[in-house]
Amino acid sequence: MSESRHTPRAPTRTRVLVAGERIDAHHHEDHQIVYAGSGVLTVTTEAGTWFAAGSRGVWIPAGCVHAHRAHGRLDLHLVGLPADVDQYGVTTPTVFAVNPLLRELIVAHTRQPDDGTPERQRLREVLLDQLRAAPQQPGQLPTPTEPRLSTVCDTLFRDPADPRTLAQLGATAGASERTLSRLFRRHLGMTFPQWRTQLRLYHALRMLADDMPVTTVAHRCGWSSASAFIDVFHRTFGHPPGAHNRRRTSR
Repeated sequence: MSESRHTPRAPTRTRVLVAGERIDAHHHEDHQIVYAGSGVLTVTTEAGTWFAAGSRGVWIPAGCVHAHRAHGRLDLHLVGLPADVDQYGVTTPTVFAVNPLLRELIVAHTRQPDDGTPERQRLREVLLDQLRAAPQQPGQLPTPTEPRLSTVCDTLFRDPADPRTLAQLGATAGASERTLSRLFRRHLGMTFPQWRTQLRLYHALRMLADDMPVTTVAHRCGWSSASAFIDVFHRTFGHPPGAHNRRRTSR
């Protein structure tokens, strides 16, 4: 990642980004909550990419160099929090669940600038209470640095519908299935099937944000059928992919 801007305080505000718009690499002295009220948000660091939409947000720890990108029209809600509010004790971003109450608190907190009133302080305390109860969720694509792993991951990133098994992919990367399985767990912290599912969901969210039909998304992302895609999507995000665009346009 290129040299970053240093912004001492993480802003608390709402910002609208058009599809494809980016916020270049930067970092803050504060922690930051980033939530997409509509569209799909990706947060990228040298360690990987985190993605969230609708029922999920991203926690960005203080000092972490990161960049944003919008997929679809993005209503970006940013909440800055002091560095002593350490929600997850991590040095890289993490995705967390956003229930309906936490979503409304984030939106309300970013609607107006902080005026220091008692009402504003109480709103912030309730938001922090809800945040403390928000569990972490999957939503990360780690960046591999091991060459053989990079070859496999880059191949599938270019074509998530590639049907080849890990053994078949390993033949092109010069590594056995057993070796690659070990590398996935050691370097990326997940199994190959887990990583592949995350990759396909990442691409699926981006395509849905561009209003692509569900059946087309399922095919292009490598699911055997639209029903298989719908099942995985619903179990992961709590709603079917057909409802994804309706949820973001109704807000």
